[in-house]
Amino acid sequence: MAGLLNIGLSGLNTAQLQLNTTSHNISNAATPGYSRQSVVQTTNDPLFSGVGFFGQGSRVAAVNRQYSQFLENQVLSADNRRAEYSAYSAQIAQLNNMLADADVGLSPALQAFFAGVQDVAANPSSVPARQAMISAGQAMVARFQAMDARMTEIREGTEGEIGATVETINSLASQIAELNQRISVAQAAGAGVPANDLLDQRNNLVTELNKLVKTSTVVESDGQLSVFIGSGQNLVLGQTVTRLGTAPSAADPTRLNVVMIAPNGNQVPLPENLIQGGALGGLLAFRRESMDPAQERLNLLARSITEAFNAQHALGVDLDGNLGQDFFRNTMVQRENGSSPAPQVSIYDDRNLTSDRYRLTYTDAAGSFTLVRLPDNTPIADPASIGLSITPPADPTTAGDTFIIEPLRNAARDMALAFSDPRLIAAGSPVSVNVPPSNAGTGKVGQISVLSVDGMSNGYPQFADFSVTYAANNLSVPAGYTVSPATYDPTSESAGKTFTVTGPGGQSFSFQLSGVPQDNDRYDFQPTQDGFADNRNAVALGALQTARTMLSAGDPLNPSATTNFQSAYSQLVTLVGNKAREAQVGEKAQDTLLRQATDARDALSGVNLDEEAANLIRYQLAYQASGRVMSIAQRLFDELLSIAR
Repeated sequence: MAGLLNIGLSGLNTAQLQLNTTSHNISNAATPGYSRQSVVQTTNDPLFSGVGFFGQGSRVAAVNRQYSQFLENQVLSADNRRAEYSAYSAQIAQLNNMLADADVGLSPALQAFFAGVQDVAANPSSVPARQAMISAGQAMVARFQAMDARMTEIREGTEGEIGATVETINSLASQIAELNQRISVAQAAGAGVPANDLLDQRNNLVTELNKLVKTSTVVESDGQLSVFIGSGQNLVLGQTVTRLGTAPSAADPTRLNVVMIAPNGNQVPLPENLIQGGALGGLLAFRRESMDPAQERLNLLARSITEAFNAQHALGVDLDGNLGQDFFRNTMVQRENGSSPAPQVSIYDDRNLTSDRYRLTYTDAAGSFTLVRLPDNTPIADPASIGLSITPPADPTTAGDTFIIEPLRNAARDMALAFSDPRLIAAGSPVSVNVPPSNAGTGKVGQISVLSVDGMSNGYPQFADFSVTYAANNLSVPAGYTVSPATYDPTSESAGKTFTVTGPGGQSFSFQLSGVPQDNDRYDFQPTQDGFADNRNAVALGALQTARTMLSAGDPLNPSATTNFQSAYSQLVTLVGNKAREAQVGEKAQDTLLRQATDARDALSGVNLDEEAANLIRYQLAYQASGRVMSIAQRLFDELLSIAR
């Protein structure tokens, strides 16, 4: 009777454990990361008798969770990429909305400014038109500054997200290490006794960590989990955690670098290309691939407008007959120490310009200099390699005097008008021509374009009047002047031919000769007397709107600029828009892949409430049947006792 009672009791215990496990599954059906558990039932060792082996009931061998590392890895991979695209998309959407907005973007301000320039060209003596041009210039400058400020806000937000993400990674790593210790203790009885719920909790933490940075894991022999991030940097080894942190970049204190913090407190910078995937990877990729290029392009546009407009403005004369000064304030070169005159720095190849800072140091009185990149003092042998042309000043320099050169950094933020007096707008040309009535031919001079005002001293277009004389298909100029080319054939070139004249002080200009001059005809050139009635330089300033002045190969003798200001801004908008669309499409695709991978995993590990309800009935019946066996054993025992009485 005892054997029958023990068999019933074993069945009763097994059914009870199965009911407990099923109930546990049902109560955790909505728990994130929970894996369905099942009871592994086996028979007790049978008892041998003379006629064979008789069973001794059942027992529970283990409680296993339905889990596949392969399916879980597929979910982690898809979720990691989705989180990366999501973080990237959330950041770049702010940038894209600002650049593409018709009211907030730069295009309206650019168009309004050059419309103001055209108004001055149409009426150069009108002070209200000049004042309107000044106002439009201030509005354009304000738009540059506002866009740079917004980009800086987005950058600061990104840096804050990077710091917060790193702190969350550290927190999750510490929790994983703590669970490693608990799992190691719980599974001390052997590998066949898994701590299912603790394992699920640890896997859930790995899932959360994987959303922040690409994660790979290795299960050690004692059940503890080693976690590696990015391209293989260890984060958790058993119960040891490698902490991450952030530190300002030496090149740019506003930029945070991710570092590994050694046990002694030393910080080891992690190259960005080693940090892959997840929200952290997406934030770093956004900063590297979109934020930096966008802000550099905006600064490049501000710098290019400043350089081109100032260069052309300097070739004109204002209402008082003075040579034009800078229209926009130029902040590319800033004095660091000393009193030597500043070098002349201009853009040579704007495709090579970056946001780096450089230090120029004079080495002698002749203006020789050394150039290094900051902050690591990397020597720059050829300024053209960084997109710059540097010319020493004509005046003596002092060895040791230094200047800081910032080709792009803060160009949009620091952009400003150099003056507010409308009379200072250099709308006229400093060179005029007069055709004497005594000329016998029909030759005409037009399209005078000033190339250099060197030698026109004291801020006035001062040079001696001179004449270009035609005779026998040749042009002649006074001593000290040169003309190139020197020949003109009216029979084949009467439609017009361009010549360049260079004066003794270095000033130069071009003009076009057309028609049929006669021998000894002359053309008298002199400084412009009435600059207020002249619009030639204003026309040249207005032409900059459509002139290709950006993204050039940089050879001044063979320029190959490929785009104008408006097109350069359009390229910036397109660059950011394409990246934003790429992130959106990638996120959508990864959402689909994640859903498919999650469905495949949940088909194995998820709790099916209908199935668990059926199991409840099955195990309830098993429990009742085992109880019936024990009841029969009791009745048989009672019968034996009654016989004995």
